[in-house]
Amino acid sequence: MPANSKHIAILCNQLAGSGRAVLLTERISSELVNRKISFTVHTDDWPDDFEGYADVWIIGGDGTLNYFINKYKELKLPLVIFNGGTGNDFHWFLYGEINFEKQIETVLAVVPRPIDIGKCNDRLFINGVGIGFEGEVARELTGKKKRAGKTSFMITVLKKIFSYQSKTYQITTDGKSFARKKYLIIDINNGSRAGGGFHVAPLASVSDGLFDLVVIEALRPIKRLRWLPVIEKGKHLMLPFVNYSTVKKILIESDDLIKFHLDGEYYSTDNIEIEIISNKFLVRY
Repeated sequence: MPANSKHIAILCNQLAGSGRAVLLTERISSELVNRKISFTVHTDDWPDDFEGYADVWIIGGDGTLNYFINKYKELKLPLVIFNGGTGNDFHWFLYGEINFEKQIETVLAVVPRPIDIGKCNDRLFINGVGIGFEGEVARELTGKKKRAGKTSFMITVLKKIFSYQSKTYQITTDGKSFARKKYLIIDINNGSRAGGGFHVAPLASVSDGLFDLVVIEALRPIKRLRWLPVIEKGKHLMLPFVNYSTVKKILIESDDLIKFHLDGEYYSTDNIEIEIISNKFLVRY
């Protein structure tokens, strides 16, 4: 399809990235004008449907993506994702370190590919679910991270390393049960990265019909501190207190309230059922 035959819907989350999304939208718009590509920017009110559009370009972070896929669950148009948020983990997973000019050049030339997403209870997610320690960090950050970004995140992580008490969970995956005991982290990953740069699932694929499940056993605070940089670099999968597997379905049960993040946004519930939905959306990357 010739570039100038497209009409693109650009969805900007004005609150994302402390203004980063708005600035990026202006720069992308200018680039499309220079390329003589037709587009419409939507900020305050996103449309109910995308009739007349060829692509939908989303400018925001992982939370913006989560809102989008739950609002437009049946959308069949190709998507493009730009890093307008704070962490931008799923964007990094698809595009790596890339500037917006190069990304525009790339996405205008490639054929869209299907990607998997997940369903957690009644809500869809695109990047991942983090239970336990990560859920507590997300709870603490609610209302803060959009103001302070990764600095606030790292301060909270370091604080919780010493104060968080691991909870007891029963984990069942594709009919296989883990021992009912205390776990520090339970990560269900579609993408490879979370927390604005932690490579929690370095082997993840968005097109294999499987989640990468990373379960970390309860650790004392000094060991948490020691191994945090290893987890950040994605070098942890072979550690003796880490269980790594690929799965399609997961059931998490606990006597305690389960605190978790869904694409970085905090939630809590009694039990969690998660399943993969293969080839749900088309993305240019």
